[in-house]
Amino acid sequence: MSMQTGVFKTILLGLVTCAALCIGGWFMPKWLTFLITMAAANGLVSLGIVGLMRGGVVPFGQGMMFAVGGYAAALMANKLGVTDAVLLTLAGGVIAMLVALPFAPLLSRYRGIFFAMLTLALSMVTYGLLMKLEWFGGSDGFNLGRPTLLGMKLPDATSGYVMYVLTLCVATVVALITRVVFDSTRGLITLAVRDNELRVEYLGGSVRQAIAINFVLAAFAGGAGGALGVMSLGHVEPTFSFWTTSGEFVFVAILAGWQSVSAVFVASMVLEVVRSFSSSYFPNSWQLALGLFLLVIIRFLPGGIGSLWSQKGHS
Repeated sequence: MSMQTGVFKTILLGLVTCAALCIGGWFMPKWLTFLITMAAANGLVSLGIVGLMRGGVVPFGQGMMFAVGGYAAALMANKLGVTDAVLLTLAGGVIAMLVALPFAPLLSRYRGIFFAMLTLALSMVTYGLLMKLEWFGGSDGFNLGRPTLLGMKLPDATSGYVMYVLTLCVATVVALITRVVFDSTRGLITLAVRDNELRVEYLGGSVRQAIAINFVLAAFAGGAGGALGVMSLGHVEPTFSFWTTSGEFVFVAILAGWQSVSAVFVASMVLEVVRSFSSSYFPNSWQLALGLFLLVIIRFLPGGIGSLWSQKGHS
């Protein structure tokens, strides 16, 4: 009964927070709604990394899924004429999952630096292909038009706000589902894999299956985040799959920690704020400031900022 109550409270809190942000966004300046939109979209990508971190592995190639989702949405819009934002978001996530499926059984056999480097290699191969193939726009990428929503064209004045609301709603739904999965039997098996793989196997669990499933689910989150990000930006390019982009997603995941889902989006917002303001005043050294900030967090909050309010991972 207590678990059901906890789940209900989590869902209620998530929905109330989403509703408050959606209403507040109507009164925010456009630059702030865009900042929150990108933070929420990128937070989805980092949420996939957190799911894998709970199993003891860290992917350094999540930018690949971000790029796959973004390119899938952009190509469907430009080549196939599919412009509905909801469909493009789902398509980005599903196509990223399909791309991840063949690699999941292979990657589930590796741990530590080997897992990280293999995912990074896949991301950089994707980057190379996107750079070379003109069908994908080459090194410059390409633009896509304004999406529609449920068959309705979005006017110039409110298109940014509509994407803001859609991104928040998708992020809220995915975050709530993720929280429920983390607290489920499968989520607890993932934690057990991180702590003692041998014991999990003795008890009848499959370590490789757990990691493979988490990798595919992380791909969906990354692809959906990529689609939302591309629709908000109106542009897609190969750097989405570059190692620096993947590094930013890993930064957010480490900053947030593995205990709290909401902390991932808070950490993503921190990154966007620091990037926006520091790049204006310290264009050549903002990454250094970000790195120093992360070192401080690791030193004094090894569990991430989520450990400040998370008790046993229930937030």
